[in-house]
Amino acid sequence: MDNLNQKQKNIIIAIIVIIGIFIIYKVYFTNDNSNEVYEDLENVENVILPDEEENIAKDNNDTSKTIFVHIAGAVEDEGIIEIAENSRIADAIELAGGVTDDADLSNVNLAYVLEDGMKVKIPSKNDEILTEQEYITTENGENIVTENNDISKESESSLININTASQSELETLPGIGSATAMKIINYREENGKFNSIEDLKNVKGIGDAKYENIKDLIKV
Repeated sequence: MDNLNQKQKNIIIAIIVIIGIFIIYKVYFTNDNSNEVYEDLENVENVILPDEEENIAKDNNDTSKTIFVHIAGAVEDEGIIEIAENSRIADAIELAGGVTDDADLSNVNLAYVLEDGMKVKIPSKNDEILTEQEYITTENGENIVTENNDISKESESSLININTASQSELETLPGIGSATAMKIINYREENGKFNSIEDLKNVKGIGDAKYENIKDLIKV
């Protein structure tokens, strides 16, 4: 190196410095990237793929609440069945093995939403036909009448005026027992007359299903 002039020495020193900086750069950033790779690998097991999310959602749906219903009458297997909440009479019939050959579904509302503790009796063609035949009872014995084709819904004079009807008159409506009839009377005394028949749903104990059963039998 003694034979090199000063300019050549400066060039060699500059090259050595550049190489040193390059080596330091490579060592530092290579280690940093390696750590990131290892961290990513550790987190792989925590990643939920789209298919796994769908499966998890299905599992959550499978844990829906169930209720118990007593189904009797013209079905293949009478007895208590366990069924998903918000199921309908049609679903209960299916779980009971279907209806028998002499079943009469003409007055049964197959879309009626079931409640826990409810008893459903499917009538047969041999049963006595009553104009207010009651096929469904709740756990506390309150009667719920299904759709009845024998009741005239076209005559305005036959409709029950929920603003003036007495307790006994209200009790003639499908699904309205003495307790519910009193709730209707108390509601109109406290809040004034009903402006429309839909306002009846404001009374505690009258939900959408019960309202659907009586809406064509009432007026204001």
